Amino acid sequence: MEHHELEEGTMLSLDFGKLKKVVACGEDLLPAVAQDAETGEVLIVGYANQLAFETALKEGMATFWSTSRNELWIKGKTSGDYLEIVEVCVNCEQNSILYRVRPKGAGSCHTKGADGLARSGCYYRVMRNGSLVFRAGMQ
Repeated sequence: MEHHELEEGTMLSLDFGKLKKVVACGEDLLPAVAQDAETGEVLIVGYANQLAFETALKEGMATFWSTSRNELWIKGKTSGDYLEIVEVCVNCEQNSILYRVRPKGAGSCHTKGADGLARSGCYYRVMRNGSLVFRAGMQ
């Protein structure tokens, strides 16, 4: 599927092979979720290794390990759309983390809405009758 259609289209095309790609990057990782501390909206789901976790704690900004580029990714470093950490939560089995954040920019997603601004988060479409539609106000 063409990249634009994947990010903006209405056809469902879930990447069930994503975890194989994550494993193939060769890093020891765990899921890292960024959630808006004020609204509760889930903004991003990514992965963190030890370096990303330590960097997040040191810098106070949500930090991930980019599995596609195989490098440290401080969210907002290039876009300016930082996610300031309010607190870091750890799940019961200590195999995932939750960054509760305060967005410090136009949005969190790399995609842009019809207004040309970054969308607030990556979950801007919902399933309806087997197709994807934009959530209200997220076009």
